[in-house]
Amino acid sequence: MIQKILLGTYTRRVSEGIYQIELDTTTETLNNLQLITKETSPTYLAKSKENYLYSVTSHEGEGGVSSYNPQSNLLNIVTEEGAPPCYVAVDDNRQLVYGANYHKGEVNMYAIQNDGSLKAVASIIHTEPTGPHKNQDHAHAHYSDLTPDQRLVVCDLGTDRIYTYDVADSGDIEEVAVYVAEPGTGPRHLVFHPNKALAYLFGELDSSVSVLAYDKTDGSFTQKQKVSTLPADFDGENGGAAIRISTDGRYLYASNRGHNSIAVFAIDEAGTTIEMIQSISTEGDFPRDFALSSDDAYVVAANQNSDNLTLYRRDAETGLLTMIQKDVYAPEAVCVYFD
Repeated sequence: MIQKILLGTYTRRVSEGIYQIELDTTTETLNNLQLITKETSPTYLAKSKENYLYSVTSHEGEGGVSSYNPQSNLLNIVTEEGAPPCYVAVDDNRQLVYGANYHKGEVNMYAIQNDGSLKAVASIIHTEPTGPHKNQDHAHAHYSDLTPDQRLVVCDLGTDRIYTYDVADSGDIEEVAVYVAEPGTGPRHLVFHPNKALAYLFGELDSSVSVLAYDKTDGSFTQKQKVSTLPADFDGENGGAAIRISTDGRYLYASNRGHNSIAVFAIDEAGTTIEMIQSISTEGDFPRDFALSSDDAYVVAANQNSDNLTLYRRDAETGLLTMIQKDVYAPEAVCVYFD
């Protein structure tokens, strides 16, 4: 069987835009890398249920989001002055796209038009105090996506906060809760447990995963556990990157940039306690992103600085990863999206 994977990239050196590569599950190999559309630094990708593709972009010195039809033809580009977002997500129910802008410390909202194109409609700017780390010079929104009950949740690396918002069908937005992490955590991304009552927050700056209880009555989070994603004997520089959870909610995966590894955690039956059971090399430098295949049988990691992908087989019972292919060329890849 062939599974298609989209790759978002930086275009600072050799990449030209959005690429596609195929995972052949019969031969267990990645093959046939091809450029599907030229784009400037499409560093994060998301698709709607209608198969429209939305990509981070830079255009004529401005930053924003591009929209593409299912045939990968450009529909429109919506930009504004300043740096582009670093994350993009689709809200199919409300026909909205959310973009988290790291450099500007804000969240941008775009309305999906009838033809799949976008129109800028609103933005949220964070002004709360920032953390003690050198990278927390101001607000740095890094993630903006939906909770299981369709609220908007935003991780801000600069303010050490997770913000929860109610979003009306009209696009009107109201803050309903704020979770304050330990100083210097640097909230980057989070994933929810299938039980919808727990989330796992990746702290980029202290290389940690926090287990958070989510209260759907008011949108608040409460910490239950916090663990490191690094081996105890590692003392080098590291930044947390991507975090994923298996469909059955039994295993959690987090990538380390610096240690250049994927940390594998077993999740207890209640979901409130995690334990590291494996730390496996990504066979490259700076694994900014990785993803599980649609059947959870494989993991593909993208190493940004060394321009390569690594393929792992995943054991459904133990959660452990086995490297089966490495050094697969992919220029400046920073987003892995199983299509």
